[in-house]
Amino acid sequence: MPKLKTRKSVRKRVKITARKKVMRRDVGQGHFNARNPGHITRRKRSDEVIFKTDAENILLNLPYS
Repeated sequence: MPKLKTRKSVRKRVKITARKKVMRRDVGQGHFNARNPGHITRRKRSDEVIFKTDAENILLNLPYS
């Protein structure tokens, strides 16, 4: 049986924890961040957990994680 391919675009966007939770970065961090209020800037520093149904679809694209 051939090896399964990993979707590299998905792999670059998410992080899988040891307990198989799928984490992603907050959106809108690219540029123009100085104009945001402080609470928005602090929120963008942390990762967010992806919803369970979306995480199941993401894990299908990452067979070896």
